Amino acid sequence: MTQTVPTSTPTGLDETDRVIVETAAAFAAKHLAPHADEWDETGHFPVDELRIAAELGMGAIYCAEEFGGSGLRRIDGVRIFEQLAHADPTTAAFLSIHNMCTWMVDSYGTDEQRAQWISRLASMETIASYCLTEPGAGSDAAALTTKAVRDGDDYVLTGIKQFISGAGSSDLYVVMARTGGPGPKGISTFLVENGTPGLSFGAQEKKMGWHAQPTAQVILDEVRVPGAALLGAQEGLGFGIAMNGLNGGRINIAACSLGGGQAAFDRAATYIAQREAFGGSLIDEPTIRFTLSDMATGLHTSRLTLWDAAAALDADAPDKVEKCAMAKRYVTDTCFAVADQAIQLHGGYGYLREYGVEKIQRDLRVNRILEGTNEIMRVVHGRAIAARYKV
Repeated sequence: MTQTVPTSTPTGLDETDRVIVETAAAFAAKHLAPHADEWDETGHFPVDELRIAAELGMGAIYCAEEFGGSGLRRIDGVRIFEQLAHADPTTAAFLSIHNMCTWMVDSYGTDEQRAQWISRLASMETIASYCLTEPGAGSDAAALTTKAVRDGDDYVLTGIKQFISGAGSSDLYVVMARTGGPGPKGISTFLVENGTPGLSFGAQEKKMGWHAQPTAQVILDEVRVPGAALLGAQEGLGFGIAMNGLNGGRINIAACSLGGGQAAFDRAATYIAQREAFGGSLIDEPTIRFTLSDMATGLHTSRLTLWDAAAALDADAPDKVEKCAMAKRYVTDTCFAVADQAIQLHGGYGYLREYGVEKIQRDLRVNRILEGTNEIMRVVHGRAIAARYKV
C-alpha cells in the first residue's frame, strides 16, 4: 500500500518538493515495503537497501555538497523520512540516526575530518551510530561517565554506552565522553572506528519493536584513538554537539512516527471500507467516520507541526529548540494513538501479524522514549514558555 502525496497544505509543495517526496515514496514502495514484515520476523538489518537509499542521496540529506552531502533542507528530510516510514518505520528510523551522525561530522568536524568521512557516510560505505546514552545516564545525559583521557597524542576511552542502534554492525561510532570535570562543559565527542582494539559490543537486545535494526551496548575498554578522532579538534564541545544533533534527530524520529501513523490509518480505512457488519458497510457508520476524522485530523496537525519545526531549524530561528521538542512530543504521541486506534478498527484482526498494524504500533512505541523522552520534551518546551512569561 502506498501513500498519496499531500496535495493541499498551507505551505504547499512545489515541483522540486514533490519530486523529492515521490522519489522517497517510490524507493520505499520498491525496496522496503515488500520486505518489512520478513525483516521484522528474522531480525535482518537491510544494509544493502540502505546503500541503495544512499545512492539516491539519503545518506547525508542535509549535509553540504562540498564533500558529498545532498545539500537539502531539514523540511526535505522530514518529508523523506515520513515516506520511508510509511513502508517500514524501523529502517527509516535507523537511517534518521545515521543522518544525524553524518550532520554532526559535517557541521563540527575539521576540514580534514569532513574530507575523510562525509563522502563515505553519504554513500553509506561507512554506517554510523550515535553513542550518548549510558546505563546510568539516559535523560540526564550530562551525567555521563565514559571517560577520555589524554595520553600523549592519543585519547584513551573507557565506558559503556547503552541502547545503541547499529551496535556491532556500524562502521563508525560518534561517542560522547568526559574529558573534563562534571557537567556538560566537561564532555567531548570522538569518532571511533569499528575494529579499534578495546571496542566491543554487548549481546543484541530483545526488543518490543525495531527488530530489523541491531541494538546493543557499545563497550569501550581502554580504546586508544588518535587526537584527530576528537570531533572539531577542541575539547568541551561534545554536549553542545550532541544536543544540536538531537534537534534534528527529534524531528526526524517524529517524521518516522508520522509515516507509520499514516500507514496504519491507510490500512484501517481500507479495511473498514471493505468490511460489512449489521447489514451495511462499516465505513457508513457515523461513529466509525467520527473516529477516522479524529485520526486524520491528528495526522494532519502532526504534519503541520513537524513542518513548522523543520522550517524553524532550517532558519536557525530563536525558538527552534522548543519547536523541535514540541513537535517530537506531539507527533510521536499522536501517531502512536492513531496506530492504536487502527488496531481497534480492525477488531481482532488488528492483533494478528498478517494485517500489519500491530507491527507499526510496536515500532512506533520507542519513538516516545528515544532522542529525549516525551517527558523531557515537555520540560524543554515548558522551560521556554516560562522564560517568555516569567517576570
